[in-house]
Amino acid sequence: MAFSFITKRPLWQNILAAILASLFLVAIFLLTLNVITNHGEYLTVPEVKGRDYKIIQSDLEKNGFEVVIQDSIYVDTLPPNIIIKQFPEPEATVKVNRVIYLTINCAVPPSVGMPNLIGMTFRNAMMELKSLGLKLGDTIIVPDLVKNAVKDQQVAGSTIKPGSPVRMGTIIDLVIGAGIGGEEFPVPDLYGLTYSEAKLVLDINGISTGVVILDEDLVDTTMGYIYWQNPMPFDGQMLPNKIHTGQLMDIRLSIEKPKSKADSTSSFTPK
Repeated sequence: MAFSFITKRPLWQNILAAILASLFLVAIFLLTLNVITNHGEYLTVPEVKGRDYKIIQSDLEKNGFEVVIQDSIYVDTLPPNIIIKQFPEPEATVKVNRVIYLTINCAVPPSVGMPNLIGMTFRNAMMELKSLGLKLGDTIIVPDLVKNAVKDQQVAGSTIKPGSPVRMGTIIDLVIGAGIGGEEFPVPDLYGLTYSEAKLVLDINGISTGVVILDEDLVDTTMGYIYWQNPMPFDGQMLPNKIHTGQLMDIRLSIEKPKSKADSTSSFTPK
């Protein structure tokens, strides 16, 4: 039989043979393990922070390291693909084929939702932009009753709505209220002017447009003429009324150009 040589030998010889075979297999395993794990071979981790990932990756792999991008963040003051953090730290001693985990700067800035800055103070708006990684651009001062209040938020001259996706690092321009000026000056007379002409006069004097009322047969402000305003140029005793920079002026428009100034000083109350 195939196993007769085992049964014919004494038991103690079989036990001894099994022990020797086991020791032999363990020795082979330990020798193989040393080869697989590169026992006794160590490398010093180089300093790679601040270097370009695309350039340093191949160098690390050639020197026996495995490279893994653990995370990517966005820092607008750094170039894209720059290594921001590394683990293990520089000068650490590790085995060959040890993994180096890297955090790099994003090549493409991530998007965030545009916040609603309208109504905020200028200071709070700046803090909100900074917290989201957005940059403050130009500040455009316009007449308004509330000083330093944000009236509009813009990107490249166009209003951007709250919630719209915008890349981190985008420049946001803010329209800021100037507040009411301390110096008084006579109320400009807008009677008979077109809406565009009146708007120009108000802008030059730092006055904001308030309520704009159109007559029933008028559907476009650009085609209307002003025949009523509040405040009026003169009071009931025909003395000039005064106004401050930043105050509001309400107007009413008609499709026909008025012929008489009687309406401009009337006590008409808009509906």
